[in-house]
Amino acid sequence: MPDHNRVGGRTNVLAVTSAIGACTLAISACSEGAKPVECSADEKPRHTVQVTKAFEIGKTEVTQKQWQAVMGSNPSRYNGDTLPVEQVSFQDVQAFLSKLNARNDGFLYRLPTEAEWEYAARAGTADQFAGANVANSLGRRSPADDWAWYNVEKTQPVANKKPNAWGLYDMRGNVAEWVQDWYDSKYYSKSPMPDPKGADSSDGGRGVRGGTFHDDGPWLTRVSLRMHFPEDYRHFDLGFRVVREKR
Repeated sequence: MPDHNRVGGRTNVLAVTSAIGACTLAISACSEGAKPVECSADEKPRHTVQVTKAFEIGKTEVTQKQWQAVMGSNPSRYNGDTLPVEQVSFQDVQAFLSKLNARNDGFLYRLPTEAEWEYAARAGTADQFAGANVANSLGRRSPADDWAWYNVEKTQPVANKKPNAWGLYDMRGNVAEWVQDWYDSKYYSKSPMPDPKGADSSDGGRGVRGGTFHDDGPWLTRVSLRMHFPEDYRHFDLGFRVVREKR
């Protein structure tokens, strides 16, 4: 696991922190201490990935206020400036990113790769919940823990739970998050070590990471969990966060 990360801060339309590589990260496949029943087949085998390029990732999921500032509309089911934007498809997100990039402010805005997302979510940890204190990892109808929103009726304002060790909020709950990669259930068995980008194409759509507010227990918010949906899929528990890097 990496031991030489540093986190900084910058401000613009999107609040961001800096996670500076090159660093190595053991991702996926039954986090340390997990039982076989606490890990799905597409999370195996456990392998080491090297993130070689510096990038900045949003402290929070993109909020409705941020989305409206760029797009002039709000597709969300649950309305509130500080709530994460939801009911956005992968294609919708690409339109948002295109408008950000058209500002030519010296940065390239994009979705994180799956490896970058998990690297940021783990924040140097190796356990299922990135250091959060979860009493019963397989519990159902469990009250949300101190770090993640789950088993609640609607989305919640961002940054109201504890951040992870690198200052990032809601990586495990609130809304699930689009990533850039095409989904491949067997990708981890052939993933390159440096800067994996995912499969070239997929019948399963694009990858999605993180848990959601209506998952009934912490097991569905573990950091290794992988999901996938078609590019045009929209739902009230699906949003995203942004990565930026210098052009």
